Amino acid sequence: MSQVLVVTSGKGGVGKTTSTAAIGAALAMSGQRVAVVDFDVGLRNLDLVMGAERRVVYDLINVVQGEAKLQQALIRDKRLDTLYVLPASQTRDKDALTAEGVARVMEELRGHFDWVVCDSPAGIERGAMLAMRHADVAIVVTNPEVSSVRDSDRIIGMLDSKTLKAERGEYMEKHLLLTRYDAARAERGQMLKVEDVLEILSIPLLGIIPESEAVLNASNVGCPVTLVDADSAPARAYIDAARRLEGENIPMVVPAERRGFMSKLFGRRAA
Repeated sequence: MSQVLVVTSGKGGVGKTTSTAAIGAALAMSGQRVAVVDFDVGLRNLDLVMGAERRVVYDLINVVQGEAKLQQALIRDKRLDTLYVLPASQTRDKDALTAEGVARVMEELRGHFDWVVCDSPAGIERGAMLAMRHADVAIVVTNPEVSSVRDSDRIIGMLDSKTLKAERGEYMEKHLLLTRYDAARAERGQMLKVEDVLEILSIPLLGIIPESEAVLNASNVGCPVTLVDADSAPARAYIDAARRLEGENIPMVVPAERRGFMSKLFGRRAA
């Protein structure tokens, strides 16, 4: 059964696009047919991270407005046959996204792919609302800092009220992805600890992505970190997160965290 996954956050710059690419690629590596869709109209970065910027002919707006067919706009990844990207437009604004057009495109994508991963713009404006509206599952990306966590709390509220699932009275499945985590800085009080973020947001933890140059390097070469540096710590964390999305019971690895914390963490989650 096809799943629509939205990768969202309240604050910009937390790693939504790199996470969309990394998790989308990890799902495709397991044999799933995956489309990653850029909803950040006017900026368009997902194609860069995926290394497909020179291959863009048509984009999401063209398909939404009926100017191109979906198959004309989808770009197949050269490294994975089951991974595709649907880029955003750089020359249009978010008002070009219509609710009816997005609904039609999402329904068509569901018919072709196992996973449709939507890269949402930050915040609660129109593009973000449309990116989350048709989602079955949400990943809320946050950094371990107070402003990012506070904004993520607002996004969780929107997921529980503004999506089609919420309007039908159905449970909206949400997961927390904690990015740019540095255990040493957290121990010194320079950023929030994992347990602090979980206590504030109260949604299940999908993964902890450590602060690493490997993520930046992957973006610079136009390849998801899960493909270009699969043995790096962030790539392993993203791959484990994707496996958890698929229902596997994968132990959570907290980068350089002290022994004894995991029993405390899982004890609270079980409660």
